[in-house]
Amino acid sequence: MNPMEDPGPVGNSDELPRESSILGPTLIELEQQAQMDTQAVRSSLPEADHAPPSPEGQGNTTGEDGGTTGDDLETAPSPEGHGNTTGEDGGTAGDDLETAPMEEVFQKLRCTPKGLTTEEANIRLELVGPNKLEEHKESKLLKFLGFMWNPLSWVMELAALMALVLDNGGGLPPDWQDFVGITALLLINSTVSYIEEQNAGQAAAALMQALAPKAKILRDGAYKEEDASFLVPGDIITVKLGDIIPADCRLLEGDPLSVDQSALTGESVAVTKRPGDEVFSGSVCKQGELEAVVIATGVHTFFGKAAHLVDTTQNVGHFQQVLTRIGNFCILTIAIGVLVELIVLYGVQKRKYRQGIENMLVLLIGGIPIAMPTVLSVTMAVGSHGLAKQGAIVKRMTAIEEMAGMDILCSDKTGTLTLNRLTVDKSIIEVFSKRADKELILLMAAYASRIENQDAIDLAITSVLADPKEARDGIEEVHFFPFNPTDKRTALTYTTPDGKMHRATKGAPEQILELAVNKNDISKRVHEIIGRFADRGLRSLAVAIQDVPDRVKESAGGPWEFLGLVPLFDPPRHDTADTVKRALELGVHVKMITGDQLAIAKETGRRLGMGTNMYPSSVLFGKGGQEIADSVEDGELVEHADGFAGVFPEHKFNIVKKLQDKKHICGMTGDGVNDAPALKKADIGIAVADATDAARNAADIVLTQPGYCDPFSDS
Repeated sequence: MNPMEDPGPVGNSDELPRESSILGPTLIELEQQAQMDTQAVRSSLPEADHAPPSPEGQGNTTGEDGGTTGDDLETAPSPEGHGNTTGEDGGTAGDDLETAPMEEVFQKLRCTPKGLTTEEANIRLELVGPNKLEEHKESKLLKFLGFMWNPLSWVMELAALMALVLDNGGGLPPDWQDFVGITALLLINSTVSYIEEQNAGQAAAALMQALAPKAKILRDGAYKEEDASFLVPGDIITVKLGDIIPADCRLLEGDPLSVDQSALTGESVAVTKRPGDEVFSGSVCKQGELEAVVIATGVHTFFGKAAHLVDTTQNVGHFQQVLTRIGNFCILTIAIGVLVELIVLYGVQKRKYRQGIENMLVLLIGGIPIAMPTVLSVTMAVGSHGLAKQGAIVKRMTAIEEMAGMDILCSDKTGTLTLNRLTVDKSIIEVFSKRADKELILLMAAYASRIENQDAIDLAITSVLADPKEARDGIEEVHFFPFNPTDKRTALTYTTPDGKMHRATKGAPEQILELAVNKNDISKRVHEIIGRFADRGLRSLAVAIQDVPDRVKESAGGPWEFLGLVPLFDPPRHDTADTVKRALELGVHVKMITGDQLAIAKETGRRLGMGTNMYPSSVLFGKGGQEIADSVEDGELVEHADGFAGVFPEHKFNIVKKLQDKKHICGMTGDGVNDAPALKKADIGIAVADATDAARNAADIVLTQPGYCDPFSDS
């Protein structure tokens, strides 16, 4: 567990009246009294205009279990807020829902900690819509016909029309043979393309449906598990270990939560969220359990804001651009040829009408690569099936050809290049005690861990052991001291088979150093090692032990011995280094674009052989995050950099756009909400396994198997 100090009750919200009083009439009363002023009620359910959680830290602090990094990973991000909300009378409602006192939040949302009734929730659901991204359903007929709407198809359609309508007369019937042949080719091309994309779309939809989130909602005074799409502002939900947070919420009373926001910010380490803080839709609860009030749903969440950027992205693929240029060239040359034929055949040679039309029809059919669209469709369909066997769903078939021409691949780091899971780097553990070695340091750190926890650091420590149960082998647990924000460490008091009592602790190096009996002798070296680790983007975890000679668990015990420092990092996937090497051999430059810290990005790039020529996002976008400049220098910087750190979703989008402006065929891989806009903008968007719904929706190719190798496989 990771309990923090309880900041105390969040106001007197239990006493807020449910019926009309200082809060005004309830939604049910408004319905009964005046058929409900829809616009006013919409105003009483404010739309969120979130600033994203900051991906950049603020100085040296401690992490969840006390480990330090070069940047602040412990403190919750401080969003800028939703902006003023409008009350029913049209005036502003004061402070926004992210920072307002909880009493005001309940007042503005017209709800109480006892939750909504089913009737109230249904009314709100009708007004604000379901808690999911907007679905733009495309007509199947229009999609099918769309495969016939391009310059090459236009020429073929013109030829078919001429064969049927104009190639007539002279006592002969229309040229049915040419008409049927051309029409058959058009239909084959469209049918193959349509079926393949339809099958891929259905596979992707089935995958997302299987992963549809649930929520435990307080309705009519009782908790019920419902589909998260039924959530509305004002609902009370419970968030516990392992839950994906289904909407933007404010936390109510209780112990703080440990929340993984990597899908939103790219940070690989969980942050602590205390009562009153906001938690964002799409983040994952890694520790704790709390009630929360929903303040924004669907497209009004930070998740939805990223999705909106995806919706507004209209991108024509490189392959389609090439086909369009070929088609335009064919149309131009054929038009010139037809004009010449008209003059020669009818003006000079005085040919009969039917003879002239037949000559022009031959020119039309012979002047274009009439079978090319069909051959391309069949070829890409074969490629699509090949990728499907490797666990890659191709949603847009032309992405296969574009991937073959790709020369730059931008990639998210957390969860894409890396596992999004902290790991111990055993090779550089620093030993400070003469009687200790690396194995003993790890064993003592495991003693001071809860093996049943999902805490990232506890999991990292215990996973180093051959069997996590070794963390208690040969000892008897007397007392476990959980993490708290004051001590910034965990500890275990235990007895060994010989009857002696000992205590092991792990946590923030500064705190552990203060305990050490020889702190003055080792302080300089400890800080040097911490600095060296931080420069490489590694978290530092200190380990110490002490004897408890009087064998009483409450005893202060003997002097603490500082054993060593353990470095923690988010490791690359098993196949990532080989994939990057393979990409470079194929002439594809892989760039890292991450919301994580610069030092961590450089260390990951070093381990993967991607290079360390990386920059903070402020180099391109300024500290305020303003849009990318259009100068040549910025374009060249984006071209030659190995990556960028501390970026927001719109930054990733603009980096991809800048590369496309420099005439690169640019791919993008990612898994999080923050990757979705760039996935949509890229010529080839690839969502890796375990990606969020937003990433899958935006991508052209969806990987279903863990790993990173599919885009560069030999097949």
